[in-house]
Amino acid sequence: MTRIDDTPPAWDERTQLTTFLDYARDTARAKCAGVSADNARKALLPGSPLMTMSGVINHLRWVEYYWFQVVFLGEEDRGPWIEEDPDREMRIAVDFPLTQLLDEYAEQSAHYRELVAGNALDKQAQRAVRNGLHVDLRWILLHLTEETARHNGHLDILREMLDGTTGD
Repeated sequence: MTRIDDTPPAWDERTQLTTFLDYARDTARAKCAGVSADNARKALLPGSPLMTMSGVINHLRWVEYYWFQVVFLGEEDRGPWIEEDPDREMRIAVDFPLTQLLDEYAEQSAHYRELVAGNALDKQAQRAVRNGLHVDLRWILLHLTEETARHNGHLDILREMLDGTTGD
């Protein structure tokens, strides 16, 4: 997996926002390159038993689904989480090969790139967020970049603990 550069090919707002989200996505996938199936399922942090490389990738995938399809488009929430297990996407990730999770994440990212390209950054989400406000697509892109970048730090830690691999 080769990461894209974080320098956008153009300086308009949309290109800058989408370049940084793609860069964060590519970084998450790059952190997983060469991880064995067993290591991808290992939870190494005693206080975070769901924090596995597979769990983080599956979480990122489903977080994007939630923000784009449920909040922005207003679709019914068909995510894997349930009231009794709100972090279920992280728990069930160990039941799937990391390669499958990465492929699904990449495929979904391509779909959301098209969604973003076809909508104005000022377009408001169909569903309100917790405080009752309807965020716009710009906010969703910023939020997903922050979320993905934060979890890239978790992937850094997990990877180093698993096999000593470090990197950007």
